[in-house]
Amino acid sequence: MKELTPREEEVMRYFWDDGPQFVKQLLERYPDPKPHFNTLSTYARMLEEKGFLSHEVFGSTYRYFAVISEEEYRNRTLRSVVKKYFDNSYLSVVSSLVKEQDISVEEIRKLLDEVEKSDPKK
Repeated sequence: MKELTPREEEVMRYFWDDGPQFVKQLLERYPDPKPHFNTLSTYARMLEEKGFLSHEVFGSTYRYFAVISEEEYRNRTLRSVVKKYFDNSYLSVVSSLVKEQDISVEEIRKLLDEVEKSDPKK
C-alpha cells in the first residue's frame, strides 16, 4: 500500500470520521480558510487511485467512501516503519522506546502481562 502525504491523511480523516460524502460535503467540514473545491476533488481522485477511497455515482457527481479503515492504515504504517527503520524487529522498537525513555520498564511489564493474558496459545 502506498503511504499518505500529510494532506492526504488529513482528507482521509474526514472520511474515517464522517463516512461517505460528496466533495461538497467534505468542503463544508473544513474550517476557514477552506481549500478550493477543485483541490479537494483532486485529492479525492488521487486517494481513489491509491486505493484508499472508492465512489458511487449519483447523477453527474460522485460520493466517495473509504475502502481502508483507519485502523488498517495505522497497522500497515506501523509495520512499514518497523520494517524500514528497525530491521523488521519489534524488539528493536521497544528497546529504542526504553532508551529514549518514551516508555518505562514498568509499562513494559504491564504490556507483557496484557499480552500473556490475551495469548490464545496459553
